[in-house]
Amino acid sequence: MASPKTVDKAAVDKAFEALNIYDWGADRKLLAAIDDAVAATHGDAAARKDLETRLVAVLKSGASRSAKDFVCRALKTIGTAESVPALAVLLADKDLSHMARYALERMPAPEAAQAMRDALPSVSGAMKVGVIGSLGVRRDAASVPALAGLLRDADKAVACAAACALGNIGSPEAAKALVRLAKKAPEGVKAAVADGCLACAERLLADGNKAGAIALYKALNSEDQPKHVRLAATRGLLAVAGKKD
Repeated sequence: MASPKTVDKAAVDKAFEALNIYDWGADRKLLAAIDDAVAATHGDAAARKDLETRLVAVLKSGASRSAKDFVCRALKTIGTAESVPALAVLLADKDLSHMARYALERMPAPEAAQAMRDALPSVSGAMKVGVIGSLGVRRDAASVPALAGLLRDADKAVACAAACALGNIGSPEAAKALVRLAKKAPEGVKAAVADGCLACAERLLADGNKAGAIALYKALNSEDQPKHVRLAATRGLLAVAGKKD
């Protein structure tokens, strides 16, 4: 059996000193001890908490974008609810929003999803689309009401992202929101709503909700939908018919 990994505290301290002044073009190897500590502290809650606290402190400091990018990547693995407030602040930062939500979407803590839901009214454009996508990746059922409200957003990219996220969430409530818009979605959003319906139907069917899947497929199996969507809906209905309870 391999010996458990140990943290080289002196090396980690030196790496944090480097991280505080780290910037693009610097030698990435200077931070290797922190990467090693992320792996070595697996199963050691106290050590991980200490490491997380130090990483969060860098996020709150005046460290460079590159340094904070590195921190977000590390927190993706070890982040807990303690990291959420510092990451939430970055969701509205055009340079770091992507990496902040990348960390948040992978955290099991419910506070992470709440932070992204709370950020929706205060972000726009690509940042809003990204946050919506992360909520979909998490399959965050509590986000369905907010996402449903965004299906009619004036920014079509936002509306399309909401449809995709609802499809990924795949809950009965998400299905209801998508069905309501399936026949009257505006141009530029209609295709995304159809894709969301199909994805949601597959999720429901996988979860054993045949009735919910049928309702979605039937909503798409109509003359107001493009031929390829109707064909996909027909195949879906056949799949439901052939699926044993």
